Amino acid sequence: MQISGSVAFVTGANRGLGRHFAEELVARGAAKVYAAARRPETVTSQNVVPIRIDITDPESVAAAADLASDTTLLVNNAGIASFHSLLEAPMEDVRAQMESHFFGTLSVTRAFAPHLIANSPAAVLNVLSVLSWVHPPSAGTYSAAKAALWAQTDTVRDELAPRGVAVTALHVGFMDTDMVASVEGPKSDPAKIAAVALDGVEAGLVEVLGDELTRKVKAGLSADRGAVAAR
Repeated sequence: MQISGSVAFVTGANRGLGRHFAEELVARGAAKVYAAARRPETVTSQNVVPIRIDITDPESVAAAADLASDTTLLVNNAGIASFHSLLEAPMEDVRAQMESHFFGTLSVTRAFAPHLIANSPAAVLNVLSVLSWVHPPSAGTYSAAKAALWAQTDTVRDELAPRGVAVTALHVGFMDTDMVASVEGPKSDPAKIAAVALDGVEAGLVEVLGDELTRKVKAGLSADRGAVAAR
């Protein structure tokens, strides 16, 4: 689909990657960009329409979808980051990750799907992670939720494709945002990741590999699991 002239709805658009998505969409000529956040007053980007959404609150999701029924591009970016062991983290933390990344994203997609179909050609962009594929124990809660979202994305893609709605998955490692400020190591520029991801949407790609780490992990997915575990 073409970004220019589209009507985009970006969740988690008040900071980090979501803010860069909103600003890149405006720069590319989107006719309207809904910048959605739990606290829309914290949206600082120019030439966007702040709108309230809490992706874990069905009533909030339904209200946002009604207000933004002209959407042709849905960017499912909102989520939380919590890196803990699946065996040791409080179950409340494990459930919170799933509620945000899996159930929250699904709730938004389900609410917007009728509008996207009616406005087709349209597209959905889901923000996943390299941790959808590699699952270190120290990030078990987050990895499990992102892996579940990967499966969801593939299923929803096949459901929506015959109805004129494409679905793209963005896989990326750590980015230089406040969400992972405490994490050490190389981090990508979120502005560049937003641009690459939107290039993928325009090209109709099934998935976008945002950085070199992600490309290396994806290339190694066919390796013997015993060999991987032994490293």
